[in-house]
Amino acid sequence: MNSVHLFRFLETVMIGVTGGFVFAILALPLPWVLGALTFVLIWQGVTKRMAFFPDPVKNTGFLTLGIYFGLYFTAATFLTVGPYILPYAAATVILIVISIGAAIFVSRRIKVDEITSVFGSIPGGLTEMAIASEALKANSSLVIIFQTVRLLTVLFIVPVVIIFAFSQGQTGTGVPVSANEAADQSWGLAALWFIIPVAIGIWKRNLIPAGIVIIPLFFTALINIFIVSLPVLPPLLLISAQVAVGIGLGKRISFDDLKAGGKYCFVYGGIAILLIFVSFGLGGLLSFFTTLSLPTALLSVAPGGLIEMVLTASIVGGDPAVVSALQLTRLLVIIIFVPPLLKWYFNKKAGNRQSTPTSV
Repeated sequence: MNSVHLFRFLETVMIGVTGGFVFAILALPLPWVLGALTFVLIWQGVTKRMAFFPDPVKNTGFLTLGIYFGLYFTAATFLTVGPYILPYAAATVILIVISIGAAIFVSRRIKVDEITSVFGSIPGGLTEMAIASEALKANSSLVIIFQTVRLLTVLFIVPVVIIFAFSQGQTGTGVPVSANEAADQSWGLAALWFIIPVAIGIWKRNLIPAGIVIIPLFFTALINIFIVSLPVLPPLLLISAQVAVGIGLGKRISFDDLKAGGKYCFVYGGIAILLIFVSFGLGGLLSFFTTLSLPTALLSVAPGGLIEMVLTASIVGGDPAVVSALQLTRLLVIIIFVPPLLKWYFNKKAGNRQSTPTSV
């Protein structure tokens, strides 16, 4: 990293930290993530300069939060989640079907083809949806833009609603509560066990979608449950990780991208809001018919992202381990099953159109 890159990096970090600090002072939800995201996004749009934030630094933030989420898991977590898998799977299918139906509905009224519209609306896996859409000759640039609009809409609505509804007027400082009371100990030799999830997380980060978060989460949970009670992460480290994630998200979003989507951004923002309302309804039903608390159920069904929903759960007294497990289940279902099913559907539809005889 030369002196120019170092200056731009420090400049970007300063902007992100300032955004987090301002949001924290204003007692806004998830201040260190959303504040950093907002300030970096605005700064890039106003100055026309790209923020400089190397991927290894951003990945360090994701990896740290993955470890933090893993500390929430106990042996009881897996027994707790088991009974909820079937009703949660049903809620996931309903949410996906509604998102596809809404996307097809709007595509018939605006100048966006069905395939682009559907892949731009499905709640989960921005990169994976963009790649899958290319195979079907969709406009992958618009898919990325619409998925970005969806992500921003969810990130700025769901945490705000949940935190104000369930935290008795407290929005939180952005530093979640202790991940594991049993692990609330000073750092000693036990902390050396963190080397394992860190190393494997870096090594195998591209093995699965969101691997930089999921892999360290998994191995941290295994170590914490079966080997040794791990110490909690220092608050300053958690804040730094959230700022890194916020900067990373803000850096990849530009005003130019949003302008390219034009008026259609409002349409797909509207679909995202529809899915939020639907997810809240499904979450309410999940809570009513199971023993899940209402905040845990709402955040588990909410249309992403995993990190922000788990952080919100830790602030409002939900069960972050259950939210992590269920959000991860939904993410994997969407990424593994939805693209091939959509590919089959659209190819079959195209085949039917070609085989339909035209009148003379």
